[in-house]
Amino acid sequence: MINRVRRIRGQIDSIEHAIERGDDSFVILHTISACRGAINALMAEVLGSHIRFKVVDPDQNPGSEKSRATQELIDAIRAYLR
Repeated sequence: MINRVRRIRGQIDSIEHAIERGDDSFVILHTISACRGAINALMAEVLGSHIRFKVVDPDQNPGSEKSRATQELIDAIRAYLR
């Protein structure tokens, strides 16, 4: 997760520098879009970890209905945040 945060920080710095330089808005928008994707990936990772380690770990009893539902929730969150 730390690597993701550092990547996001670098993207934010790139956005700031692009604005300061007066770069074309397309370049700035493209960088914002990449940053948004990175933030969404971080959000999915944090939510998935929270569910897995604080609510129910689907790997502990993978055959149970609760474990299957938990994994489905994690998968749905990841798909939504793409």
